[in-house]
Amino acid sequence: MAENETKKVQASETEEKHSTMKINTVGERKTSKIKLFDVINYVVFAILTLIILIPIWKVLVDSFSAVGVYQFKLWPTQPTIGGYATILKTQKLFRPLLNSFITTIVGTLLGLLLCTLGGYVLNQYDMPGRNALSYFLMVTMIFSGGMIPEYLVMRQLGLVNNMWILVVKHGMNVYNLVLMKNFFEGIPASLYEAARLDGCSPMQIFYKIVLPLSKAALASIGLMFAVTVWNDFSTVQIYITNRDQVNFQYMLRVMVMDGDTPTTAYKVSQSTLYYSGIVCAILPFMIAYPFLQKYFVTGVNVGAVKE
Repeated sequence: MAENETKKVQASETEEKHSTMKINTVGERKTSKIKLFDVINYVVFAILTLIILIPIWKVLVDSFSAVGVYQFKLWPTQPTIGGYATILKTQKLFRPLLNSFITTIVGTLLGLLLCTLGGYVLNQYDMPGRNALSYFLMVTMIFSGGMIPEYLVMRQLGLVNNMWILVVKHGMNVYNLVLMKNFFEGIPASLYEAARLDGCSPMQIFYKIVLPLSKAALASIGLMFAVTVWNDFSTVQIYITNRDQVNFQYMLRVMVMDGDTPTTAYKVSQSTLYYSGIVCAILPFMIAYPFLQKYFVTGVNVGAVKE
């Protein structure tokens, strides 16, 4: 009997060893697959990063090169800051740059104001006509009035040949409004109920509870508004002919495409001025993005996850 029990114990130990070996083998295979996936993932994203960074680096290098070259250079040829100095000292570029800063700041603030208030109102389920208003706004995302009716409306509002058309036209974006509405829906209902029990009015709930919890959404959507207003070229081309009212993007296009480059006291080529202008056009967001990145990454999935 003792021998039989001993054999059974040995057999069970052998089975446990085999099962352990199988588990280890499977785990090693999974680990090897995960490592292979990680390697491929890193390689692919490294290639994509190079594809994005190489043109940016060329533009940056050529903006500091006094001599224009067509080849790709890792470092500037005859380094100079004459291109940037020329742009900053040229009056016909300074006014459009100032216009772009003003319209971008005001347009972003107006867009955030309307989107947050609109999203908060549409989040009130007891509001009469809430569904009808939501459907009406959704229709505007699919259909528009057309270019000619829009032009007539803008002319009646006195916004033709006026830089404030960039602020008014982009002040309301239904897509961003829906994103804010979805984000507000993700805020726990218990917070709203607790605020009502404490005697807060709807507007007090909005600026004391909702807005402080919406930093990620405000940063990401605000960045969308800012990029849209800053980079708007077509609106200026259609509605504005007065050079004092155009933005920097339009003037930059005129400078590059029409050869209307400013005279310079610095010994730099025309291509240096082109690339310096391009860097000035993208520089504000290159500076702002690192400070907004932590909010932007969180806000990319605004309203995507529901409890």
